[in-house]
Amino acid sequence: MDKQTVVVLFGGRSSEHSISSATAGGVLQAIDRDRYEVIPVGITRAGAFVLEADDAAKFALDAAHLPEVIDNGTRVLWPQPEGDRTLRVAQTDGSVTNYGEIDVVLPLLHGLHGEDGAIQGFFDVIGVPYAGCGILDSAICLDKHFTKLALASAGIAVAPGLTIRRTQWESDPDRVRSEIAALGGIVFVKPATAGSSVGVSCVVDGEGLDEAMRIAFDEDDKVLVESKVEGREIEVGVLAGRDGASARASLPGEVVLTSRSFYDFEGKYLGGDGVEIVCPADVDDELIARLQATAVRAFEAVDGQGLARVDFFVTPSGELIVNELNTMPGFTPISMFPKCWIASGLSYRDLITELVELGLER
Repeated sequence: MDKQTVVVLFGGRSSEHSISSATAGGVLQAIDRDRYEVIPVGITRAGAFVLEADDAAKFALDAAHLPEVIDNGTRVLWPQPEGDRTLRVAQTDGSVTNYGEIDVVLPLLHGLHGEDGAIQGFFDVIGVPYAGCGILDSAICLDKHFTKLALASAGIAVAPGLTIRRTQWESDPDRVRSEIAALGGIVFVKPATAGSSVGVSCVVDGEGLDEAMRIAFDEDDKVLVESKVEGREIEVGVLAGRDGASARASLPGEVVLTSRSFYDFEGKYLGGDGVEIVCPADVDDELIARLQATAVRAFEAVDGQGLARVDFFVTPSGELIVNELNTMPGFTPISMFPKCWIASGLSYRDLITELVELGLER
């Protein structure tokens, strides 16, 4: 069988640049090389598309090393809409190298300009197939405000909260503080369009609210403030169906906090103490069925096309509250999304293959 050419695209201009690069490291390590020719393409923080090294170890993530795409002087020349799908790269000496026709792009981008529908629209325009979600579902799910609107309209429970725009905070902060106080003694302040817990703060009895708002507004002009929901943090992976079939949901995994107030960046990616990932979660069959069914409903509510991780709170009374959907969830080998699918019988390598094949099918 002839190999198909997959462009692994990562990095980007968002605050989640390093997480994207670490995800690429995991994928480069595990992707089926007998099946695919791989071309790694990085996006620098300034937005330049460069040919990157096919070296998984270069993008390892730890507290002492946050991987980054550095401008090496090359420039990727994407195919033109009216031509074939040949990828060319301008080298530093001015020559242009032909890398052959692309079969599909695997965008491993988080945050703005990558998980918001922008890059998906770009590939739609130039006629290059890509894996993952499309324009609409990406845009809806990156913006937590619109995610909540879409879920609520489908009858899916979401956490109580407020959406606050920068102009509101600057013009009448006392009124905003009063509205936030009505949400309860513990609230979470988060940018509407950032992920990986970037810019998220926990505020108790109003202490540090101004600083939390400043941190969140550094990421976005729109901020969500949500009540703390008492319950277990359980997450479910979703993949689009093949050949017209319905979406599929994985077994659930659980984030167990032992000493952290919430699942922050350090706990997610740097191995910080105080958090444990349990996958599969210790829940009964009835709850598994409800979580999986609700995860698929949430995926359909945002017109999901590729994949998503659906994050739940399960309250002591058994109510399911959807916190958010991530259309390009953390995808390192230790991330929740792959762990959920591994627990469901799909290996990390096969999960990558499934995403690529979904993109080719679409």
